[in-house]
Amino acid sequence: MSLRVSVSPWPVEVTAWTFTNIFNASNVLSMNTGDWLKGALIASAGAAVVAALWWGAASTAGQAPAFKAPRTADGKPDLNGVWQAVNTANYDIQAHPARPALAIRPAPARSGAPGLGRATPADLPAVPVIALGAAGGVPAGHGVVEGDEIPYQPWAAARKKENVDNWLTRDPEITCHMPGVPRATYMPYPFQVLQGTDKILIAYEFAGATRTIHMDAAGSSPSDTWMGWSRGRWEDDTLVVDVTNFNDQTWFDRAGNFHSEALHVVERYTPASPYHLMYEVTIEDPKVFTRPWKMSMPLYRRFETDAQVLEYKCVEFVEELMYGHLGIRDPGTGQLNK
Repeated sequence: MSLRVSVSPWPVEVTAWTFTNIFNASNVLSMNTGDWLKGALIASAGAAVVAALWWGAASTAGQAPAFKAPRTADGKPDLNGVWQAVNTANYDIQAHPARPALAIRPAPARSGAPGLGRATPADLPAVPVIALGAAGGVPAGHGVVEGDEIPYQPWAAARKKENVDNWLTRDPEITCHMPGVPRATYMPYPFQVLQGTDKILIAYEFAGATRTIHMDAAGSSPSDTWMGWSRGRWEDDTLVVDVTNFNDQTWFDRAGNFHSEALHVVERYTPASPYHLMYEVTIEDPKVFTRPWKMSMPLYRRFETDAQVLEYKCVEFVEELMYGHLGIRDPGTGQLNK
């Protein structure tokens, strides 16, 4: 165990060696001189020194100066780099226990004498995902929603439950549609920020999705889209992005949380250290929710020497799922194969 403390300009490392040798010193002195009182005093003094160092470290930590992000040529915080969320929000943005699958069926009732019937009372994976086994399970998560409550209107709460029951056919992630905002940020794939003065481009690995944040006067969106229309501004060191003009085709997660075309998202990206950003997002949709609500999470810099966003063009992976019932035409022979 090691604790590095800094109660002076020079850091002091307190390790298990420190504790052991303070008390060994007291024992040696006691054996050599027969003076147990001196040994006890040395031990007490040593413990007091360690306690003082520990207390000083805690006090000093609370006084650390706020992080000052590196600057771009125009003096703004430099957000360039490859980033990734590390959480379970893409499964469910609210707190949730582990469960056997996203698509489940009720467990059959127990039968027979106690101890002889089926022991597991939990729900079972739906038939289409049984073969995935543990790979299809859902890990537990603390959630990223402020207060862990999403204020659905009554009709929307019922719709959300329907989405859960029909996840396999309704979640747009399954058919490789653009993930939308903010979901693209916390999917389990990296994304890259390419920062300019008037425009900031974000390139996401999933589905090759991209979005442009307009830092200048960009006018209005020509149409509603999956990724919306992003206008940005700086508030001190925080990049604030106002996103509108969504369609209603994206979800917030795999748990069926959804929105309408009236969705309005405000994102805040704040550098907190050389290695992470704090990401906060406010969600407003008067057609679906009774009030605005918030999510927040850290985003971590991928700082491997070869960190980059790779291709994950999943459209070709789902052609059979989406169009297989229509048959596939062999381009060489023109034959339609069912």
